[in-house]
Amino acid sequence: MKYLLFFFLFFLSGCRSDKKYHDEDKEIVVKKNDSADYFSQIQNFRKKINEEFINPEKSPLTEEDLKTFKGLKFFPPDSLFKVEARFVRTDNEKPFFMLTTTTRTPVYTKFGELQFMLSGNNYTLNLYQNTEIILTRGYEDYLFLPFTDLTNGEETYGGGRYIDMRIPEGNTVIIDFNKAYNPYCAYNKKYSCPLVPSENNLDIEIRAGVKKFKK
Repeated sequence: MKYLLFFFLFFLSGCRSDKKYHDEDKEIVVKKNDSADYFSQIQNFRKKINEEFINPEKSPLTEEDLKTFKGLKFFPPDSLFKVEARFVRTDNEKPFFMLTTTTRTPVYTKFGELQFMLSGNNYTLNLYQNTEIILTRGYEDYLFLPFTDLTNGEETYGGGRYIDMRIPEGNTVIIDFNKAYNPYCAYNKKYSCPLVPSENNLDIEIRAGVKKFKK
């Protein structure tokens, strides 16, 4: 499902067969959009996630949890967490092994940086590109945006969350934290999930997106 592109996460024995996993110097500010259409888009996004989770053939949930699953918990949609960021391409980055929740170490490359302002403070998040998944048809421009924030361990999954991105066509990109989701290992230990690099730790509460899974 396109909304969870990064759920190509691997079983401990290997990769799942159904991967389906610069310039202008200006101040970047929150791009607020309170339209009913925007909130409708977020609700539709969440509906599709829940449809996947309730489907035994696609769900990452254990058989036991699937029996009582009623839907994931989310923060209320908040357009304050839909921000416009300046995209800075970082060239000549060396591939590296990203740590995961298991011994698996997939190879990634830092693709660029996203610089944005939220609640009056400036932040930067790194964008990563998986050297294997970009060889898959349809995922050539796929980018990985993992992050942690001050809600982790309390209201959200302790290991942080992910956002799906595509290679920007220009120097700006929208980060919509309302579309932040948990890695599969937040629901089932049989999955191997990339750990969020320390450079992507945000010292702010991101009260948007999916919450911690509670059985």
